[in-house]
Amino acid sequence: MLAHAQEEAMSQENSLTRREFSVQSALAMLAGVTITISGCGSDDNPTPAPSPMPTDKTGTVSTDAGHSHTGAVVTAAQFAAGNAITLTLAGSGHTHTATLSQPELTQISAGTRVQKTSSTDNGHTHTVTFN
Repeated sequence: MLAHAQEEAMSQENSLTRREFSVQSALAMLAGVTITISGCGSDDNPTPAPSPMPTDKTGTVSTDAGHSHTGAVVTAAQFAAGNAITLTLAGSGHTHTATLSQPELTQISAGTRVQKTSSTDNGHTHTVTFN
């Protein structure tokens, strides 16, 4: 009998009314929302990170027909302008040209490897490689 009385007392102590249950349920649901809301930043206009300034990039010119050329340099100003460019590869008594499009300049500036074949002069070409 004592065990039954203790069991009945325990069940009455732990039982919730419908109202208490509703309040506890609502508080439990709002606890998650509060965490989510408190995780939001308070700065409505965050300052964007500054864009890195472009730097000059020097490409390598392949050795073909027993020689190489100089002039495979894209300057920071050329990167900033964002236009296609034509490089003049000089030396060894003749020149070659290599044209780089705006998307290729973007790739070079980002560190992506870009290879271009130069114009043909004296019966040969050269490969210009950036990165």
